[in-house]
Amino acid sequence: MSMVALLMFAVLMLLLLLGYPVAITLGAVALLFGGIFLELSFFDLLPLRIWGIMTNFTLLAVPLFIFMGIVLEKSGLAEDLLETMGQLFRPLPGGLAISIVLVGALLAAATGVVGATVVTMGVIALPSMLKYGYAPSLATGTIAASGTLGQIIPPSIVLILLGDVIGVPVGRVFMAAVVPGLLIVLLFLLYILWNAWTNPKSAPAITLEDPEQQLTLRKLLLSLLPPLLLILLVLGSIFAGIATPTESAAMGALGGLLLALSHRRLNLKNLNAAMLQTLRLTSMVFLILVGATAFGLVFRGLGGDALMHDLFTQLPGGVWGFLGFSMLLIFILGFFLDFIEICFVVVPILAPIAAFFQIDLLWFAILIAVNLQTSFLTPPFGFSLFYLKAVAPDNLPIQTIYRGVLPFVALQLIALALLLIFPKLVVWLPDLSDQLRGL
Repeated sequence: MSMVALLMFAVLMLLLLLGYPVAITLGAVALLFGGIFLELSFFDLLPLRIWGIMTNFTLLAVPLFIFMGIVLEKSGLAEDLLETMGQLFRPLPGGLAISIVLVGALLAAATGVVGATVVTMGVIALPSMLKYGYAPSLATGTIAASGTLGQIIPPSIVLILLGDVIGVPVGRVFMAAVVPGLLIVLLFLLYILWNAWTNPKSAPAITLEDPEQQLTLRKLLLSLLPPLLLILLVLGSIFAGIATPTESAAMGALGGLLLALSHRRLNLKNLNAAMLQTLRLTSMVFLILVGATAFGLVFRGLGGDALMHDLFTQLPGGVWGFLGFSMLLIFILGFFLDFIEICFVVVPILAPIAAFFQIDLLWFAILIAVNLQTSFLTPPFGFSLFYLKAVAPDNLPIQTIYRGVLPFVALQLIALALLLIFPKLVVWLPDLSDQLRGL
């Protein structure tokens, strides 16, 4: 029967690679194999599992954070940040690229919406970078990579889903992701500076002679303070133990509305568009989760969990063999599958095995999150690549964008290797928080 479970998994992967809808495919494969090889009464457990999903208080943070990000994207916050940071760093070699990485990090901590961030920076920053002589590959790679920072820097939807799937408190996952997120930002900045130093023509400094384009302290503060205050409100309340992630997401959604109101962008049209987009994205996530729950139920009923346990525990190298193989598996699947599919289908299989090896599940969750971030940049199905290509000039081929993101994918893999070697980079902040609360 366990070999039937393996066949079931192979059929699922094949159908997903062929492009069939994820949620429907998960449910259909589960019903097909469960109906043939298990009794129909086996599905009596499914409604209870679906009810557990829909009443999960932690998962309520997903639509709230999505709504917050979309409202902020429509408030003009990204445009103001890009313009201000661009003016601040333009005199430095590689200054425009540096400003994009920093804005990407700020937007990640304030919104976490990858598609909106990539598109916004592509529309506003890419023409300026090409105009001032930046190498097209460096410009596109910087924008695409910076836009994906919302996958690892909290509050990230990926971190919420991983925390729930693996069984780690989301607040601790948020804290654990701070240092890895900053590490990736630092690696991006070092690469840009190295590029500007070794090849100045690829990332030139820019001097503006028009006094009206010079940056003032008032403009800098007006652009930086709103997102910083929102980050402090959302993440600070979680880290200080004042609010749960779901409660902080509600405060973030309210803060996003107030920021949009202050920018005079809060009208019925924008509000309606934000709510509809939130509904679509949330429905997609939960439909996939329901389908994945049905698939997981049948997969375990066919003995698939025992088969995977035996397979992974017999890998050479023990713990490190399992970690290496699981990270390689997720990285390869990221070329072809969306992060939500990997999170709901593959991670539930790997998490119990990690627990068997007594691996710190918090560390394991962050390793997976960093790995999943690369799936947005890896061709042929990296979503950030498609988002950027949609707003890039027509004479900029997709091959240039592919070539531009490769160094940033390598940098993310370097970060993953560092986190594997030095687990304290992940657990340091949560442990420090526990020590401070114990005083």
